Amino acid sequence: MTDLPPARTWSWPTEICFGPGRAAETPALVRRLGARRPLVVTDATLGAMPMVTDLLAALARAGLPAGVFSDVHPNPTGAAVAAGVAAFRAGGHDMVVTIGGGSALDAGKAVALMARQSRPIWDFEDVGDNWRRVDTSAPVPVIALPTTAGTGSEMGRSSVITDAGRGRKVIIFHPVMMPQIAVLDPHLTVGLPPALTASTGMDALCHALETFITPNFHPMADGLAVQALRMIRDALPRAVEEGGDLAARSDMLIASGMACVALQKGLGGVHAISHALGAVHDAPHGLLNAMLLPHVTALNLGAARERLACLAQILDLPSRDAGAVVDWLHGLNRRLGIPATLAAIGIAETDPARVTALALADPCAPANPAPLDADFVAAALAAVG
Repeated sequence: MTDLPPARTWSWPTEICFGPGRAAETPALVRRLGARRPLVVTDATLGAMPMVTDLLAALARAGLPAGVFSDVHPNPTGAAVAAGVAAFRAGGHDMVVTIGGGSALDAGKAVALMARQSRPIWDFEDVGDNWRRVDTSAPVPVIALPTTAGTGSEMGRSSVITDAGRGRKVIIFHPVMMPQIAVLDPHLTVGLPPALTASTGMDALCHALETFITPNFHPMADGLAVQALRMIRDALPRAVEEGGDLAARSDMLIASGMACVALQKGLGGVHAISHALGAVHDAPHGLLNAMLLPHVTALNLGAARERLACLAQILDLPSRDAGAVVDWLHGLNRRLGIPATLAAIGIAETDPARVTALALADPCAPANPAPLDADFVAAALAAVG
């Protein structure tokens, strides 16, 4: 798709307000949800930037005095969520407007969830029926405005939060965590630097690809994943190379959200290993996914050959065999300037024993096409070492 899609509002899996300039509607959306004093949750970098200060000014003009919590950094921690909850309660806030990349949105959703809970956040880890422990008697509404096209957190029912005390990443899940409204305004992503556009976009691609090749059964998720892959194939290089291309930025926002909805089918080894590396080294999640994706896909060739060959055909790659997908991923990483080694991003020693233990225990590990064992993780780490 090369033309800018028309502005539209649709409702699945939540209400989505899509189109250039739609962020300006946020005050009206806050009022529609019955809120009067929102807390804006964003990250430390965006907090002083125009997209946030303009949002605060617009809310103030609409008679909606807002507080700000911006102590959110990449790989948000339980401590940051607790501080956000304290700010929410101290300010007498009644909803969360979260704006930023995946980390900010994950933090904002977690703050909204925990504002009404008496149990610790770790009690709601996405294991078994833990989600049933959540008190849903007075949910805090959330409006999410993504400034990157990567995690798709604005359309997700979970947040990835780092348990710094135990050195691991934890998926916190409950259906009530789905934002009531997602505002997809490509203008908010135009200023994203090429390197961040590339790594966050590859995160979305990783969601879609891992979803499609996991052996779990979810035909609806497969459809979303395939369409997201088609859109990312065409739009991501344009978004990186021509950052002002609103059509490419729009397609990436839509594809990122679709890939996030699809990933309920399951992810796999890329995410299991990147979660582990991110917990140990506090490295950017999307970048780790991008670096690992070609190598983990190659390690999955034998177990996912039929699915990967199908993707080679769907994506119209030069060859129709499964290995063509691996070649495409390597080539795409080179084109987008994704670093090839962990050393290039400042990780000289990976602490392989700890990373392996965390990866094998990660909830994404069981959905990997090939058995995810210590040898598999070692091979993946060696490939990016």
